[in-house]
Amino acid sequence: MKRILLFILIFSSIVKSQESESILSLKSHLQLNKNPSSSIQHPTSNIQFPSSSIEHPYVDSRKSPGLAIIYSLLLPGMGELYANGYNSGIYFTIADGVLWGALAGFNIYGNWQQNNYIAYAQSNAGVTPDGKERDFYTNIGSYLSVEEYNETQELNRKFGKVYDTEKYYWNWKNNEFRKEYREMWSSSENAFNNVRFAAGALILNRLISVINAVRLVSSYNKNLEEQISWNVYFSTKKSIIQSQSFNFNFVAYF
Repeated sequence: MKRILLFILIFSSIVKSQESESILSLKSHLQLNKNPSSSIQHPTSNIQFPSSSIEHPYVDSRKSPGLAIIYSLLLPGMGELYANGYNSGIYFTIADGVLWGALAGFNIYGNWQQNNYIAYAQSNAGVTPDGKERDFYTNIGSYLSVEEYNETQELNRKFGKVYDTEKYYWNWKNNEFRKEYREMWSSSENAFNNVRFAAGALILNRLISVINAVRLVSSYNKNLEEQISWNVYFSTKKSIIQSQSFNFNFVAYF
């Protein structure tokens, strides 16, 4: 009887042990199916390769030389800004601002002096400013009176330049008044000449900015064409079902 009870006890222990192993095996298998990306790693087979990746640079669209020209004509330096080269374009923008300021200043000063010498001629030479040409104000600064001027023109046989003494009358009190008038007139004329110079400089500044902007656009587009991006990825994968596999990706952008 004791032998029978001992046999039953040993047999029960063996069965329970087998059942426990089966349950553990089944549980492990179920977990593997639930997460197929997991893998059983072995100390000797866990091979890891370094991955290398070079990001593809941001590639912008090509720049248009026509737009660069329009921008530089509107405002010097804007064409360079469009071509990503405002380091040089900023000088054209500054020059444009300075030239506009100079043009406005010379024009204001020229008009102010013009008003001064006209008023001075009215007070000290009896000039009536209505209907007078530019040449008239030039001539009254060189002669004391209209009679002196007409005599000089007649002596030089320039009869077409002789003035009507009533309409174009002037008579300076003395040479000191005439010289003072002449200085105001010269100052005004110099200011207006500087206005023309500033206007020409504004045009020249735009032309140089256009040339520089087109050059920068050409350089930008050339560099854009030469840009190459590499994207390399290398990895290894080992799972319980699949054998060890290698993935190698290579991408090049031109």
